[in-house]
Amino acid sequence: QAQLVESGGGSVQAGGSLRLSCTASGFSFNRCMGWFRQAPGKEREGVAVIHTGFGGTYYAASVQGRFTISRDNTKKTLYLQMDSLEPEDTAIYYCASDRESRPACDTRPDDYGYWGQGTQVAVSS
Repeated sequence: QAQLVESGGGSVQAGGSLRLSCTASGFSFNRCMGWFRQAPGKEREGVAVIHTGFGGTYYAASVQGRFTISRDNTKKTLYLQMDSLEPEDTAIYYCASDRESRPACDTRPDDYGYWGQGTQVAVSS
């Protein structure tokens, strides 16, 4: 059974940093995986994705240069390092994975079939 378990959320002041982790089980790690977020009253949006096989990454413009996605294939764990956090980054952050491997990744939530339970990130000004 596929499972994604996130950790690392919390509260931080603007300008601070957090690192999210997502540990996968029940499926092979060679596929598109990523981080998505949903703020109150807004649609879920893609933040950063990575192909855990060849390592290609993509970032939303709003986080480019501040967030870094990475993975440890031996631990089947995905990370999101978030620096220079802004109040606008406040949201529930979700880890997600493709159901099957594909060569090109994107940030459309509907294209991802496995989801974690989410972890709250709150940034105060």
